[in-house]
Amino acid sequence: MRAFLAFFEPFILMLLGTVALASFLPARGMWQAIAGDIATAAIVLLFFLHGAKLSRQAILDGARHWRLHAATLATTFLLFPALGLLATRLHLLDGPLANGLLFLSLLPSTVQSSIAFTAMARGNVAAAVCSASFSNLVGIFATPLLVALLMTSTGATSVSWGAVQTIVFQLLLPFVAGHLLRPIVGGFVTRHKALVTAVDRGSILMVVYTAFGAAVLEGLWSRVSSADLLVIASVCATVLTIVMTVTWHAGRALRFSREDRIVLLFCGSKKSLASGVPMAGVLFPAAGVGLVILPLMLFHQLQLIVCAVLAKQLGLSAVDEPKAAQTIPVA
Repeated sequence: MRAFLAFFEPFILMLLGTVALASFLPARGMWQAIAGDIATAAIVLLFFLHGAKLSRQAILDGARHWRLHAATLATTFLLFPALGLLATRLHLLDGPLANGLLFLSLLPSTVQSSIAFTAMARGNVAAAVCSASFSNLVGIFATPLLVALLMTSTGATSVSWGAVQTIVFQLLLPFVAGHLLRPIVGGFVTRHKALVTAVDRGSILMVVYTAFGAAVLEGLWSRVSSADLLVIASVCATVLTIVMTVTWHAGRALRFSREDRIVLLFCGSKKSLASGVPMAGVLFPAAGVGLVILPLMLFHQLQLIVCAVLAKQLGLSAVDEPKAAQTIPVA
C-alpha cells in the first residue's frame, strides 16, 4: 500500500490541477498566442535537456547488451503499435480519442520511472538506464515515422512538410544540440537534477494547459462522456496487461536472467508522457491535442500504479526467494 501511495506524487496532482485550470480558465485571444509561444519554448528546452542527459557511455554500454535492448524496442515499437491498431479496428472509440489510443501505442518508453521500478524490483539498473535511454533516442525518429505510416493511412492525421520541419526544429535539433553540448552542460545538468526535473515537468504542464485549453474552447467536455473515459481506462488496462505478460514470458524464452527480465518488463511496458505530450503538440492540430493526449494521461497514471505494486512484490521475492519468481506475481 505504501508503494501504491508513493506514486500519487505531487506531479500527478499538478497534472490534474492543470487540466482543471484549462477547463475553467482556458487561455483566450492574445493570451492563447502567448501561452502557445511559451509552450513551444518549453518543448525546445525539454528536448535539449533530454539530449544533454543522454551520455555517450550509455550508448556504448547499450550496444554491448543488444539482445535485451532489441527486445525492449520490439515491444515498444512493434507489439504496442500492433495492439494500438487492433484497438482502433474494434471501433470502441471514435475520432480524436481513437487517435489518442493509437498515438499512445507509438510513443517511446519512460526513463525515470522505468529505472526507479527496476531498482525497486532488484533488476539490472545499468541495463535499464541504457534501455530506457535508447528507447527515447529511437523515439525521436520512430514515433513521427510511425505516425506518418499508421495514422496517415487510417486518416487520423497527416504529416505535412511543415510538420516535418517543426519536428526537426523543435524536437530533433534541440535534442542533438543538447547531446553535442553535453561536455559543457552535462555537469550542470547532473548537479542540478531538481532544477532539470522542474523544467521537465513544467514544460509538460504548460503543453497540457495549452492543449486542453484549446480543446475546451472547441467543446472538449461536451464530446467526452463518462462512458468514453471508462472505455479508455479499460482498453489501457487490457493493453498494459497483455504487454507486461508478453514481456515477462518473452524474457524467459530468450533465456534472460531474472534481473534482465525485470528490465524488459518495466522498460518495455511504459509509455512516456514527457515525450508524448510535446510530440502531440507538434503532430496534431491545436484544437484536437487535448483529446489525443487524454488516453496517454490515463495510461500514464495506470502504469505507475500497476508497476509500483509489481516492483514491490518482485523486490520482496528477490530477498525471500532469490531463485524463485518464475511468473509475474498477481497484483
